[in-house]
Amino acid sequence: MLNKIILTGGAGYIGSHVAVELLESGREVLIIDDFSNSHPEAVARIGDIANGNVELLERNLADPAHLADIAAAAKAFGADGAIHLAGLKAVGESVAEPARYYRVNVGSAMALLEALEAAHAKAVVFSSSATVYGALNDNPVTEDGKTGPTNPYGRTKLMIEDMLKDVAAADPAWRVCNLRYFNPVGAHPSGRIGEDPNDTPNNLFPYIAQVAVGRREKLLVFGDDYETRDGTGVRDYIHVVDLAKGHVAALDYLANRKHAGAVDINLGTGTGYSVLEAVAAFKRASNRDIPFEIAPRRDGDIAEIYADASRAKELLGWRAERTLEDMCADHWRWQSQNPEGYKS
Repeated sequence: MLNKIILTGGAGYIGSHVAVELLESGREVLIIDDFSNSHPEAVARIGDIANGNVELLERNLADPAHLADIAAAAKAFGADGAIHLAGLKAVGESVAEPARYYRVNVGSAMALLEALEAAHAKAVVFSSSATVYGALNDNPVTEDGKTGPTNPYGRTKLMIEDMLKDVAAADPAWRVCNLRYFNPVGAHPSGRIGEDPNDTPNNLFPYIAQVAVGRREKLLVFGDDYETRDGTGVRDYIHVVDLAKGHVAALDYLANRKHAGAVDINLGTGTGYSVLEAVAAFKRASNRDIPFEIAPRRDGDIAEIYADASRAKELLGWRAERTLEDMCADHWRWQSQNPEGYKS
């Protein structure tokens, strides 16, 4: 079993939920986070929810000056492997600042590999993305579909996937699982941890939630002229707790594999919802009005994508269980109890 897990970006939105599931599965966790897009309060709440403690190393994986500290911490912790979540994640921002995205995302993955190599902990679950597919495939998209990201963010994810595959091909001791997320939303049902972007949200659900709680005047809907059922973009939204459980299942899979190498696995529900359908569902969950305005399409966005998640069921024994209504209800519970996020 892979028991001692390094969790990069573990104080972030997805990372905090993964940390809870790791602790509840009986594992020990070392979070590495620089709090550039997260909050220390999340680490305290992880322990409260899971009735356990995580170790914390506040370092920036993408900073070469921190590599020695990270490698030493991995060895001292006795790491068995890692879940790599740290990195920049906004599509629009990546289009505006591509060099920064390549430097941070690819650089942090390379630094983690060096630290794991030094600790003889050659197992990685990587936080990849459905953006690696671009708009080249019919829906639902399988892992064997064509890859062709339409933005620098997606290209960094595909580049890291390829790097991990090359490392695993060169050294059979490595075991790698690239989890291709669709669109994580929702929050822990306790309302204690959730998505808390530092600035203007880049993702749909935190933007909707901030409008519902009164922090923002209205939602901007980017494009209503796509070839979809209502003209707005269609995405496969997955509850963040389901997503987190998928990481634990991926660790179990890597621990029990009879052979080394790398595997790509979609994590999604298999159902696509439009922006307007998501708005309507959140309105029902919150009993609040969600005023919105149509804005031009964003560079790098595609019309529609949703997952074929059958490989996750076959290999991991995992499937998404929570509905869109669950996602909205839990997200609203988090936002209404923490109107200013962790600063509340």
